[in-house]
Amino acid sequence: MADRFFPNEMPDFVEEKEPLTVASEDSLMKLLSMPYSSLSERLKRAGLDLKETVVVETWGLSGRRVRDFTLYSGTLGTAFLLFKACQVSPNRDDLALCSEIVKACDSASSHSRDVTFLCGRAGVCALGAVAANQLGDHELQSYYLAQFKEIKLPIELPDELLYGRAGFLWACLFLNKHIGEGTIPSNYMGAVVSEIFKSGRGLGARSKCPLMFEWYGEKYWGAAHGLTGIMHVLMHVKLSPSEAEEVKQTLKYMIKFRFPSGNYPSSEQDRKRDCLVHWCHGAPGVALTLVKAAEVFGDREFLEAAVAAAEVVWNRGLLKRVGICHGVSGNTYVFLSLYRLTGNKEFLYRAKAFASFLLDRAHKLISEGEMHEGDNRYSLFEGIGGMAYLFLDMTSPTNARFPSYEL
Repeated sequence: MADRFFPNEMPDFVEEKEPLTVASEDSLMKLLSMPYSSLSERLKRAGLDLKETVVVETWGLSGRRVRDFTLYSGTLGTAFLLFKACQVSPNRDDLALCSEIVKACDSASSHSRDVTFLCGRAGVCALGAVAANQLGDHELQSYYLAQFKEIKLPIELPDELLYGRAGFLWACLFLNKHIGEGTIPSNYMGAVVSEIFKSGRGLGARSKCPLMFEWYGEKYWGAAHGLTGIMHVLMHVKLSPSEAEEVKQTLKYMIKFRFPSGNYPSSEQDRKRDCLVHWCHGAPGVALTLVKAAEVFGDREFLEAAVAAAEVVWNRGLLKRVGICHGVSGNTYVFLSLYRLTGNKEFLYRAKAFASFLLDRAHKLISEGEMHEGDNRYSLFEGIGGMAYLFLDMTSPTNARFPSYEL
């Protein structure tokens, strides 16, 4: 199991000091001791530099051709990174390039039957509409919104985040957040929500859990394909009292059957292997959802469970990968989310520690073959694009959100 992660040898907390007063020769310790404002500038520069590298590698060197259009592992992820960079360091050229890349992804995805934000047509249309809105191009915005509303959800569509109804619903929420409430009408989203509950209740009745879902025959718990991701999206929409209670009790069921360590099984069928500490499977994704549950329901049990899951991430979350989905970058958001909810600076320190570990050591560890840069090495969710996104998010920790998951 330990071959999945680096031992976390960083102190539980380090007081910030001015650089001249830091005696340590250890470059990581110097970063941990650095005042947040100074570290933030370092991370911002590194994030913007990495953004340029990602653009060159995924767009420039490809001859502006799109092989994989998705936000998860493909070119749309580069557009989303540019969108983030514009929020951190306003640059009309980055926003224009974001829109240009989305146009290429629009063409590449025109016949796709996938419908979600992360892996389908909805992500292209939603990001395209929002970028056009910020550019003031209302004709282009109208085009993407019209395209979005033409997306058809197949009857046999699953419910999970990457390829299912929850992933389409997240795209609706993204549009309403960035363009305005009602951009996608509540009754339209309500029909999708009803289908999710109908599906979840049917399987839940046989699983002793209010709601349960399957993905290729597995009753997954994780954020990418299972309960965690679906519950997370549902907590962002208006629910009836009975629906809200079903979500609440489903999350309590998960807490009840977590591992003694505080980690979570990857599925109902896999209750014995306590080994995955990823956003997609395990404590990191669940922790983010529990933070949202604490906000929505005001139930202290959810906050306590989120803190316990964060302890797992602190101890076993320095994964030997850099990415968002199953890497150190994604795991860092657990601490940012808890800091946003609680204001506890110890969580901010832990986020700072994980980000500093990446800033100080990722490139060296990758070059030595000790760390994996991702199957799609410059992508947003699997590769270095995710690390760039995290570094930019660290410049304003109270506004940081796990990309394409937290709103």
